Amino acid sequence: MSTKFFTNQDENTLLNKIEGIFKHRNIFYFDALVGYFRASGYFRVRQFIDKASKIRILVGINVDQLIVRAQKEGLQFGVDVITTQEEFLKDLKKNIQDAEYSKPVEDGMLQMIQDIISKKVEIRVHPSQNIHAKVYIFREQVKHEHGYGAVITGSSNLTEAGLARNFEFNVELRENADIDFATETFDRLWSEGVPVANQFVEKLKKETYLNDEFTPFEIYMKFLIEFFGKSIEFDPESITDLPKEFKRLSYQIDAVNDGFNKLMKHNGFFLADVVGLGKTIVATLIAKKFFYSNGFPTYRSRILVVVPPALEDNWERTIRLFNLDNCRIITNGSLHKVRTPEDFDLIIVDEAHKFRTDTAEMYNLLQKICKSPTRKQTLYGEPDRKKVMLVSATPLNNRPEDIANQVYLFQDAKDSTIEVSNLQHFFRQQIDRYKKSRHEKDLGKVREEVKLIYEQIRKKVLEPLTVRRTRTDLRENESYAKDIKEQGIVFPAVEKPRKILYPLDSDLEKLYDNTIHCLSHPTEGFTYNRYRAIGLLKPHKKAKYKSPDLIAGQLARIMKTLLVKRIDSSFFAFKRSLGRFKRANEAMIKMFEKGAIYIAPNLKVTDFIMDDKEDELIEAISVTSSTDPTIEVCAPDDFEPSFLPGLQNDQRLLEDLVEKWGKVSQDPKLDEFVSRLNGELFDPAINRDQRLVVFSESKETAEYLEGELRKKGFTRIVTVDS
Repeated sequence: MSTKFFTNQDENTLLNKIEGIFKHRNIFYFDALVGYFRASGYFRVRQFIDKASKIRILVGINVDQLIVRAQKEGLQFGVDVITTQEEFLKDLKKNIQDAEYSKPVEDGMLQMIQDIISKKVEIRVHPSQNIHAKVYIFREQVKHEHGYGAVITGSSNLTEAGLARNFEFNVELRENADIDFATETFDRLWSEGVPVANQFVEKLKKETYLNDEFTPFEIYMKFLIEFFGKSIEFDPESITDLPKEFKRLSYQIDAVNDGFNKLMKHNGFFLADVVGLGKTIVATLIAKKFFYSNGFPTYRSRILVVVPPALEDNWERTIRLFNLDNCRIITNGSLHKVRTPEDFDLIIVDEAHKFRTDTAEMYNLLQKICKSPTRKQTLYGEPDRKKVMLVSATPLNNRPEDIANQVYLFQDAKDSTIEVSNLQHFFRQQIDRYKKSRHEKDLGKVREEVKLIYEQIRKKVLEPLTVRRTRTDLRENESYAKDIKEQGIVFPAVEKPRKILYPLDSDLEKLYDNTIHCLSHPTEGFTYNRYRAIGLLKPHKKAKYKSPDLIAGQLARIMKTLLVKRIDSSFFAFKRSLGRFKRANEAMIKMFEKGAIYIAPNLKVTDFIMDDKEDELIEAISVTSSTDPTIEVCAPDDFEPSFLPGLQNDQRLLEDLVEKWGKVSQDPKLDEFVSRLNGELFDPAINRDQRLVVFSESKETAEYLEGELRKKGFTRIVTVDS
């Protein structure tokens, strides 16, 4: 069934409708009544409406903005012909300056100016009310009873987006009564409109890039201004409200100016200064600058800071010291508590590299917050875009798709604000190259290809979106180095990591190599089926879980990675982890033998089974099953045939490894460490304060190390875990 409505979907766009009307009718009059007008929109329709002899465009101005401005200045707002024209031209000038450059676009804009001057097109601005209507009237020269034109009305403004790209809702009417009513209303509003005088239109050409009467020096200065933005207006006193205990550092002020400009231009950016240069302070100053420049005092921006739990106290202290208003701090795991994301205008994400996987729930929650519109409206009555600041010292230390996911938090994937306008297409190419390189056997070629991939990402995407300074930058930049020295600040020189190797005897080396083979070989090593349980259920059982194959694969990879890390952390921690794996695997086999396999992630099933407390397990399951949807009791036939043989294979390997590692009493890594402690590590020449910090990923390794070192006479030890 045909309809008079259309929505810009597929080929059914307003632009195509306009083209069709001019193609199939002899249109003499074209009138447009729009809320706002863009030069780029006029350029798109000009080739069609050029066939009309009389073209009139009536534009509404944002009267609310003028009233607010008059109130600030203590004036009574009234209709002012000069102000009306200036307001319209200011808006149009900004549109020309912000348009993405191309020769056809420039030619079209110059033609628009010529059309206005030559009276080919008449433009008037309505000064007394906000015009939200969008009406396009097409009429033949002589009225007749067989439909002498058309009227299109709906939500589309005369902009490039309104003509073809946005989802709009419009209707086309062809009845004479509709055309007459629309024309009469337009004529009444037209008579109230203020004509755009030629002298104002001439200013458009002189005061925008359309002006071609510049000297080479002026062009060079314009290039500097465009490239560096307001950061060239460096004023060390521009930040005056620092707390007393903070120093005004030139490199931080530069970072604030550069970051703020990027935030406003691209709706977001990466703040990636290396550790120790004060990213939290810089981010807070940018947030404060945004608060006072985003409509204050009539509009009070709200800021959301997303942080890991360990950094929450530090952020709270900084925000309190800097008196940052309307700011809420929330931890990564509490994003679901943000019920009204539209309340926030600026999102600051610390340790942003943690939000990189688009399949993770935490990322999806953050994306919804960042992509939702704000309460604040633009000059044109549209919801304003959120601004996003991603704070991370390592923005490039991820896969191409991870970097893309972070950029998409503030950039339109298909219409970005940087040179690479279609980010989705660009990243698709880099992701495919990256995946292909993983199948290359020549490691030299792999390194070279990966280097080229990241070079492309860094130059084309990250550089225009990133503020980053290293300690080397501060030393080599003359003004930064001078400022730091004068203020008595010293950054310690950090050496590159140095390996300390420890020897294994032949038997231990053979056991080590065999263990790594079992942990990692795809066919001769562990299947990790104990951790793939829900992924190896038959389809009728698997359907209960969301993404069971993905979850099962992730659990298996986590376990493999943990064991590999443990063996290099300490033999003690590895033996403990290996023993737990054996115990859990054995418990699963026991359940198979008894004909009931319990999948209950929130209960300690292994402990119940290995302690022969199956009755207590069944009771615990019956109590919690009504509130825990993850609980499942399965029969052996509910699993794929490969599940049990995989468990049995793993058990044989585990028993063999546990037995062999149980006989290992030596610890050459500890021996080497103690030897170094008694020698170079406490040499006063390199360790003036006689203190040493030792990091480990394993709590068990840390506790083991403390105990062994105390036995060897090192008593001044503090051990801390999270």
